[in-house]
Amino acid sequence: MEHYIAEKWQDILVFNNLDTRDKVWALETEWFEKPNYCRGGWSGVARLELTLPLGGKVGVFLKRQENHMTRSLAHPFTGIPTFAKEFNLITKFAEKKIPSLDVVYFEQWREEGHQRAFIMTEELGGYLPLSSDAYKMGGKTLHSQPLKNAFFQSLANLMRRMHDNHFKHNCFYPNHVFAKPSGQGQFDLKVIDLEKVKRVWFKKSASIRDLSSFLRHATSWSKEDKQAFIAVYLQEKPGRRTDRLWQKINARIKKKLG
Repeated sequence: MEHYIAEKWQDILVFNNLDTRDKVWALETEWFEKPNYCRGGWSGVARLELTLPLGGKVGVFLKRQENHMTRSLAHPFTGIPTFAKEFNLITKFAEKKIPSLDVVYFEQWREEGHQRAFIMTEELGGYLPLSSDAYKMGGKTLHSQPLKNAFFQSLANLMRRMHDNHFKHNCFYPNHVFAKPSGQGQFDLKVIDLEKVKRVWFKKSASIRDLSSFLRHATSWSKEDKQAFIAVYLQEKPGRRTDRLWQKINARIKKKLG
């Protein structure tokens, strides 16, 4: 797909004069993150506040790129825009009920010899990354064992749904998972930054890679926390199988840390 606008956002985009690709591309904004120059092109992220027709505002993130390509099996030589890949993956995640971002507007096109694309997504209002102080073990959010257990269950459910559908995130770090308490000690989680996601034949390779990546960066988690989470992910009590998986993951973590 080269063009997409979510139905519920059409009137809002018209109201903010951002209903065509030319208007979005020409928009002057401050960078939320410094532009990334590589692969023969560039990409950058900006945060916008859109005015709602009936009053109030809503935050969105706009990612724009030019000649910033990534190769795929379908396009091994020319590649496709990285944000086109991200849009396709967000769509596939939604189909599989894997919670991620909500796309507002996506477009890709070729102009004056340049391959351009942008993707606009709704801001995750009320959510915080798992790398924030709010989600440190023993902090203000995870201050009791029941809350920790519920959090482990929510995170494990998210990871299992990804892996059961043969998706390997490849950058499953705490800052790429956002959470929000949903009441009664439960949590809503969403995974972002899908640019490096790959489909794999074997779930095991996805599990080991993503668990290793996450637990290596979960610096506030104790060894016991990590082992307990692996058991929750495997949906079984600690035993030989959890010990074997922990040993593999811990070996990868030690190797990465040198």
